[in-house]
Amino acid sequence: MIVGAGPVGSYLAYRMAELEYKVIVFEQRAKVGDAVCCTGIIGKECFDRFPIINHGILTQASSAKFFSPSGKCLEVSKETAQAYVVDRVDFDSALAQKAEEKGAEYLLSARVMDISLRDDCVSAKVECKDRIADFNAKIALISSGFGGAMTRRLGLGEINYFVLGAQAEVDVGKLEEVEVYFGQEVAPGFFGWLVPTYSGKAFAGLLSRRSPGSYLKSLLDSLKTQRKIISTEMKITYGGIPLTPLPKTYMERLLVVGDAAGQVKPTTCGGVYYGLLCADIATEVVHNALRTDSFSARRMSNYEKIWKKKLGRELEIGYWARKLYEKLSDRQIEQIFDIIEINRIHESLLQSPDFSFDWHGNLILRALRDRRLYQAIRTVAKSPFPSQSIAT
Repeated sequence: MIVGAGPVGSYLAYRMAELEYKVIVFEQRAKVGDAVCCTGIIGKECFDRFPIINHGILTQASSAKFFSPSGKCLEVSKETAQAYVVDRVDFDSALAQKAEEKGAEYLLSARVMDISLRDDCVSAKVECKDRIADFNAKIALISSGFGGAMTRRLGLGEINYFVLGAQAEVDVGKLEEVEVYFGQEVAPGFFGWLVPTYSGKAFAGLLSRRSPGSYLKSLLDSLKTQRKIISTEMKITYGGIPLTPLPKTYMERLLVVGDAAGQVKPTTCGGVYYGLLCADIATEVVHNALRTDSFSARRMSNYEKIWKKKLGRELEIGYWARKLYEKLSDRQIEQIFDIIEINRIHESLLQSPDFSFDWHGNLILRALRDRRLYQAIRTVAKSPFPSQSIAT
């Protein structure tokens, strides 16, 4: 049984059904992909690694403009596409359809109220269309996204370090590039964005620990004043994004995958690619457990060992980079922009073999090899920059 029909849940369903297991997916929403608060930017590497997800593409991104608090602009550009913007409803729906074609069963408007472990199975109490029913399976995979009390009730802990996102679809004039906005008055500790989707449309949004809707309304007013958007009257959607992993992502007969496990880039807060990578790892661990009819916590712990070996360093470097950025004042952000521009650091990073839309650890450490940039950032921290030990 799989809890959650987002990209990670449906990919898990596809993989397990492809291996000829009987799979059921519980989705609490009435429609797959409904009410998703996501910009839908997914790196090219993800599409290359997972051809099955090649659906719902609206446009591609090969360049971006980064704006400092004062409006100074740094532009980065590659000759080839680095990422794609997808329609998340179409994207999620297509993945679910692929899983159903392999034999997975979907139960919509189905809220999993509780999960309990038994000697011979895992049992779920599910509310569906005003009825409550029990479902049993050999194993459960939780991919229900961030939030909810399920993991805490199961004794796996909870994620306390997270950020809130707010986003709206807006009408724009001519917008050809992704724009990213920095500044503690724009999005405290994080950033805002304007992302073109299709003709005359874009997503405007930001991340903030508090009052994201208020900050977004201010950003929208500013964008309208700059004539980048046509109106500020639109529906705002909200969502939470984890910035650290769940304390424990496994137990007997159960694994947690994707945003629910905190497998998200702390730098950009994107989670689709990392979630899919971990779904592949979960599939292999579950397949081995089912083949041997062995579901002990010790066996299931292999999942966490493998995914942390693959992503742990990235998440750690991204975490410390995120924590340091939150301490920066607008004056310090401006100083960093100046150092990057004067020394053409952004251009050298673009040409670096470490450049990647999805893997930021080496890129962050390479940027910090510039002494002036390193010193500008280090003065913000009360203690030596944590990632130096990782670099060593």
